[in-house]
Amino acid sequence: MAKVFIDGSSGTTGLRIEERLSGREDIELIRLPAELRKDLPARIEAMRAADASFLCLPDAAAREAAENADPDSVIIDTSTAHRTAPGWVYGFPELTGIKEKLRTAKRIANPGCHASGFISLVAPLTEQGVLKKDSLLTCFSVTGYSGGGKGMIADYEAAGRQKEMDAPRQYALGQKHKHLPEMTKLCSLENAPVFCPVVSDYYSGMVVTVPVFPEQLRCGISEIEEIYRAYYTGKAVRYRPAGDGMIAGNCMSGRDDMFVTVAGNEERLLLISCFDNLGKGASGAAIQNMNILLGEEETKGLVIPD
Repeated sequence: MAKVFIDGSSGTTGLRIEERLSGREDIELIRLPAELRKDLPARIEAMRAADASFLCLPDAAAREAAENADPDSVIIDTSTAHRTAPGWVYGFPELTGIKEKLRTAKRIANPGCHASGFISLVAPLTEQGVLKKDSLLTCFSVTGYSGGGKGMIADYEAAGRQKEMDAPRQYALGQKHKHLPEMTKLCSLENAPVFCPVVSDYYSGMVVTVPVFPEQLRCGISEIEEIYRAYYTGKAVRYRPAGDGMIAGNCMSGRDDMFVTVAGNEERLLLISCFDNLGKGASGAAIQNMNILLGEEETKGLVIPD
């Protein structure tokens, strides 16, 4: 039985990880008494005793924990702190070569939610040389309010909330969003995309869209469809035809998988990914990474309907 420690289990990501793991007979959760949950030596000792530990902490606290942890302790950091840091494996197993690294990794950086959607669409195309690495891209991402954590959840669910919350709200207007470095690096892009995240009045789910023109590509829609089909052969990320209808932001809410698709026409294309920002965008991805490094089936314990 594997021992697992969740450092910061009271936040939205930590709570869902605990929810997914608490019912597994192959996992023993290491829990600290309430008075020791912020005690660094106690937390470091729990990491040392665990086969894998999740850091569900703010960036500064995650850095402190990682810096003080035993080098042999296996850490999966769900914060932004280490996603482009040397010595850390970026935990998106579907990317070429990542799964092999995860099996022996000691330090794993869990991807950001918006970043997961963008990377799932762009990385296969730059990797295979059909999208130019110097492309000037734009990314639109619509997310449920749970992505903002407990504070934003409380604001959205409060009685008498601000009327602006009734409508979608665009944020990160200064183009300094914390996911941009990983989006750029993992896709081998020379330029960060213009990124337009939008939070809307529903709990969870995310639709990420990257518009592209044919001039940026060395292939058309049908070729991109085939690239996605061939690239994503597992259960956690799959290709799905776009169809002619609408795509709702909450269509994957409550699930731990993702689908990617391509829409539009030969003049203007839309690359689209859909998933739960708390699932494949956070907790589901973290558990998938844990399963791989523990030698388990990678979607064990995850909510992925057939």
